[in-house]
Amino acid sequence: MVMAINGGFPGPNITAKVGDTVEVELSNNLNTEGVVIHWHGIRQFTTPWYDGTASVSQCVINPGQTFLYKFKVDKAGTYFYHGHYGMQREAGLYGSLIVEEGDQGQKEPFQYDGEFSLLLSDWWHQTVYQQEVGLSSDPFQWINEPQSLLINGRGQYNCSLASLPECSLGGGEQWAPNVLKVLPNKTYRLRIASTTSLASLNLAIGGHNVTVVEADGNYVQPFSTTDVDIYSGETYSVLFTTNQNPDENYWISVGVRGRLPQTPQALALVNYLPNHASKFPTSPPPVTPQWDDYNRSKAFSNRIQGLEGTTPPPPADYDRRIMLLNTQNTIDGLTVWAINNVSLSFPPTPYLGALKYGIKAAFDQTPPPDTFPDCRYDIMSPPANPNATTGNAIYTLDFNSTVDVILQNANTLQPNDSEIHPWHMHGHNFWVLGYGDGKFQRGDEKLFEKAGRRPPLKNTAVIFPFGWTALRFVADNPGAWPFHCHIEPHLHMGMGVVIAEGVEFLADVPRETLSCGLTGMMFSGNGEEGHN
Repeated sequence: MVMAINGGFPGPNITAKVGDTVEVELSNNLNTEGVVIHWHGIRQFTTPWYDGTASVSQCVINPGQTFLYKFKVDKAGTYFYHGHYGMQREAGLYGSLIVEEGDQGQKEPFQYDGEFSLLLSDWWHQTVYQQEVGLSSDPFQWINEPQSLLINGRGQYNCSLASLPECSLGGGEQWAPNVLKVLPNKTYRLRIASTTSLASLNLAIGGHNVTVVEADGNYVQPFSTTDVDIYSGETYSVLFTTNQNPDENYWISVGVRGRLPQTPQALALVNYLPNHASKFPTSPPPVTPQWDDYNRSKAFSNRIQGLEGTTPPPPADYDRRIMLLNTQNTIDGLTVWAINNVSLSFPPTPYLGALKYGIKAAFDQTPPPDTFPDCRYDIMSPPANPNATTGNAIYTLDFNSTVDVILQNANTLQPNDSEIHPWHMHGHNFWVLGYGDGKFQRGDEKLFEKAGRRPPLKNTAVIFPFGWTALRFVADNPGAWPFHCHIEPHLHMGMGVVIAEGVEFLADVPRETLSCGLTGMMFSGNGEEGHN
């Protein structure tokens, strides 16, 4: 079962230019559940209520209701949109969002003859509703690995592995991959976005190198590579030149990284015209690198640097440092993910409205910890005390302050096990200062200062197993913003935090975003304000 938009899957492509105002009217025709749409990578300056995050920026749009999103796009790049309520992204609620340079704006620092967009995702035969029940059960039931990887909604599955009548192709049907029709000796831009719910991926084009030129809507120092690692929530633009044998077609392969692969590659076809698309390549698809070759993954991530002239350097120092320890824990027999021993539980009242109108009862007013409670915590072993607590307090940041975040990975509940976590921040770009192995220690800052390195700006960054990632950003966007692991079941299990800054500088929050919880009670009567 798939959640479709306008009867299609994935949802329709949205294209705009820098400076445009985008209006999207969303009607919820689902019969039994609410919905919101998050505009992933769009910073929402002055419109945080249209960020599209349930319990943070707005109430869900209930069945039968229509909601208008209206926001300005201020930066060219490759973005996407997706559901941000429950696990609706995994159910298919996503689409592509491309922002082109404006007619009078900055020119792209590279040239190409045409472009394609690829949305990468993973697909399960089990419904998200069954998965959500399993994740919240005792005993714990993990979602396991996806049955297929999808490229623009298309994938393949060996039906001989399942005795499902609906899986039979029948009627002479056959698998038809996505086809990229190209001319020889041209340069093409390939926009890639990962909407996966679990899988970290690697993409390669048979016989072709690619040049990475954009990451998360920010231009990067171009570099050539045979393949691209892409984690959930990331986007890239790469250039490739059709300089191979024009009598052949070539495979694009997408495979799993960071987890023991139990899912076949997804494939697309680069079709050199005038060859027919039915002419399959004579060479096999590129082989995905070894899933646990993390040195290779780290080397790729470290090659991503900001483009001089378009990427400003980060502030020289920080005003506040927040250490976020990522751990797997238990609460009353249930398996959860926690940050500094607190598993996030979203409140019924959206944070943004509660902050703007002083509704202190909406969430816990005790600030969460800026570091993990026990500085002696052994990240290389399962937690000695696996118990955690639930919470919904937020990190309140001084407006325009510079904040460092150290994402610290650790062992899960199982011995000798630590997982990849791609973290996505709403409302901001951050500088990726650096990556490290083991436990972050005072003095590791020197690793940030590699000669000649220009930290890239991104909105999603990975922490590798048993390692740490250091980020720096300026809290200059008034609003309340989630910052969370982009692996959907991990967020469902509590792996995230909420930050807020400068809410006092916002205009009134639109009432249509605040129809639930305590804000709904406030505005359902005579409009009186001041709720404690």
